[in-house]
Amino acid sequence: MDGRIDLHGMTQGEAHDALLGFVRRSHDQGRRLLLVITGKGGAPRGEGILRSAVPRWLNEAAFKSLVLAIHQAQPHHGGGGAYYVFLRRRR
Repeated sequence: MDGRIDLHGMTQGEAHDALLGFVRRSHDQGRRLLLVITGKGGAPRGEGILRSAVPRWLNEAAFKSLVLAIHQAQPHHGGGGAYYVFLRRRR
């Protein structure tokens, strides 16, 4: 793991801005594998706002040129409340 960010307790706007800045800085620093912690959410069906928003955000144009792939994290890294984000190589 080259870096991690915890978005717990942030609003959607705060989380989006924090994630974009983190991904850009990480890419600039040559990092390749990031852990993004969203939490599982407190909704009755277990689908947190950030948990469902982060994959959508990472497919937006602002992220697309930086992000290679997104996968749900293993249980010891947060499982359903976290994602592995693989970044493209710097050019």
